[in-house]
Amino acid sequence: MPARLRAAAVSNVGEFRRINQDAAFAASWAAAVADGVGGGPAGDLASAALVHRVASGLPAMRDAEQLAARMRWANWDIGAHTRRDPALAGMATTYTGLWLTQAGVLLLAHAGDSRAYLLRNNALSRQTRDDSLVQAMVDQGLLSPEEAAVHPRRNVITASLGGHDEDVVAVAELQPALGDRWLLCSDGVSDYVPHDELERLLQLAPSPERAADWVVRVALDAGTRDNATAVVCDIVEGGVLSDRPVFVGAAVDRFAEGLESA
Repeated sequence: MPARLRAAAVSNVGEFRRINQDAAFAASWAAAVADGVGGGPAGDLASAALVHRVASGLPAMRDAEQLAARMRWANWDIGAHTRRDPALAGMATTYTGLWLTQAGVLLLAHAGDSRAYLLRNNALSRQTRDDSLVQAMVDQGLLSPEEAAVHPRRNVITASLGGHDEDVVAVAELQPALGDRWLLCSDGVSDYVPHDELERLLQLAPSPERAADWVVRVALDAGTRDNATAVVCDIVEGGVLSDRPVFVGAAVDRFAEGLESA
């Protein structure tokens, strides 16, 4: 029997932000988090538009090429908003998402500094590389990971989705294993909750719903100055991949009317 996701998403605007620029969705066939780029206009619109467009249409995904095409289509939708309203020029968003294919392959798509973590055999590992200035400095040996975690420019990203032809999403093909637990989160979580604490929370939580709630609560208790969003996905035995996605954050605030058909 093919695998499916048991997924849950939680998002909180936080105590220091007026608008939630994070958007996320969770379904049995896919899940994702997007974070509107700070400093630009309408980050909440960018993240919500991308998440809704990616999640629209049939859940069946053939392969990485088809997912990459859907990501380009969703990114084009951001550009369409800016073409209709020049005041939105410059809006952009990060994106990190999981998608199950018809063949049972797990696809991981990523652009920006929202992260994906995998808990396997009770050990947590980070599965994405931040597209950020400080990550580039770490790669060049100019900063240690510990220094990068507190660097004042750690939120400067080097890749995002803003509706431009040159925007790139990395897509990796992975083999899911029953019992795997994935965490997708915005930097309002990863900047404030240490790796060891994320591992502990994901180990202890009895369900994805509880895990996502705990992760966000701990980020808030840690004093996150950003929006905090967590999506937790367990790899479980199959079933029909036909449920409608559940949206949180800006994806609800901006697009409460629901999905357009593909």
